[in-house]
Amino acid sequence: MISRSAVATMMLLVTAAVQPVWGQDTHVLIITGLGGDPEFRQKFSEWSSTLVSTVGEKFAIPAENIIFLSEDPAADPRIQGRSTRENVDGAFTTLASNSQPGDYIFVVLIGHGSYANGESRFNLPGPDLTAEDFALRLDQLSGRRVAFVNLASASGEFVKALSGEGRAIITATRTGRERNETVFGGYFIDAFAGEAADLDRDGRVSLWEAFEFARIEVTREYSTSNRIATEHAMLDDNGDGEGSTELLDAADGALARSMFLAADPNLAAARATDDPELKALFGQRAELEQRLEALRAVRGQIDQDRYDTDLEEVLVELALLNREIRARSSERE
Repeated sequence: MISRSAVATMMLLVTAAVQPVWGQDTHVLIITGLGGDPEFRQKFSEWSSTLVSTVGEKFAIPAENIIFLSEDPAADPRIQGRSTRENVDGAFTTLASNSQPGDYIFVVLIGHGSYANGESRFNLPGPDLTAEDFALRLDQLSGRRVAFVNLASASGEFVKALSGEGRAIITATRTGRERNETVFGGYFIDAFAGEAADLDRDGRVSLWEAFEFARIEVTREYSTSNRIATEHAMLDDNGDGEGSTELLDAADGALARSMFLAADPNLAAARATDDPELKALFGQRAELEQRLEALRAVRGQIDQDRYDTDLEEVLVELALLNREIRARSSERE
């Protein structure tokens, strides 16, 4: 086991990594590639439509912060262009010019992937884009917190190519050789569209929770249908390019726990009040919640009794602060 000072240092590093930026904006880029057979075109269209509705209606992300490209622009009035290489380039240029350091960029690829000669590709109308091509485009977003989610088959090699500081990379498969069509994408999108993936019941679904929910549902589907699993989703968010499938005791996951499509409730509450004292209290609550996430991130690396003691301390502070917030709010009514 590691020392208390080492634990404190680790928690400080994790807290810094997940620290919310109170002035941040969220930007979403959804790219639906070639569908091929009508069955897949229909499935990908449904996934995309659900995700666009979720980010725009459920999470109230402004329309100007959502870019939606697809194979058939006539299929949905919200589609802003065909998902060609040229238009994808333009979308990343727009993201770079319309966002600023600290903003959250959420990129989702829906469609087919391929893998040949050590190279992974996402299939588009016209020339495809490789994992390395997307890495160059992500370089335009320096200083932003990026969630890059590739829901296509043969997507596993994207982890190694895109991994980096401030990035959470999710792929539907573990390697480029898992070429069968995936079901992970449908469950991942359902995680945000519904409520079942809110595992800690805090009213929001994190990227970590969406991944875990979808992974569990994929396992259940293959088991129920008595099939051998041909896909194993991966998440990498510590920049080592390795990725993890099981997150509970993995090195990955700390950043993904802090990434949400929904607005931070402390931020929303602070913006909604004109009481400086309440604003300060909401800021303190945000800091305590960061400490809680940082502590959970190092669980398993410290003595269980120490973990329980530290956890109780944070939870007591949080309970007292919540009582103070309720009291102050009652005074204002």
